[in-house]
Amino acid sequence: QVQLVESGGGLVQAGGSLRLSCTASVRTFSDYTMAWFRQVPGREREFVASITPYGRSTDFADSVKGRSGISRDYANSVFLDIDSLRPEDAAVYYCQAQSIAGEFVYWGQGTQVSVSS
Repeated sequence: QVQLVESGGGLVQAGGSLRLSCTASVRTFSDYTMAWFRQVPGREREFVASITPYGRSTDFADSVKGRSGISRDYANSVFLDIDSLRPEDAAVYYCQAQSIAGEFVYWGQGTQVSVSS
């Protein structure tokens, strides 16, 4: 079982930046592709960004492309940076770990991001 704990959410002013962190309790962090999703009430959870093991490849949703970054370290953490925040970035952000073969998917409990205009 993999446990994921997100942190870094809160209230941010529009135009500002934020960094979300997610730490995984897992023996071999490099066995997992890590991703961030977000969800607002009444809507489907949507993909934001992902990073493969060792950070060789990243992917971003069009909504954050060009103003965001995703990275991971060797201490079982993954980070999401978003600049130029917009009101539509407000959501609960979830960390996801997916095993390389795709057979296991784990989610964190989510962290709320609010954006003031």
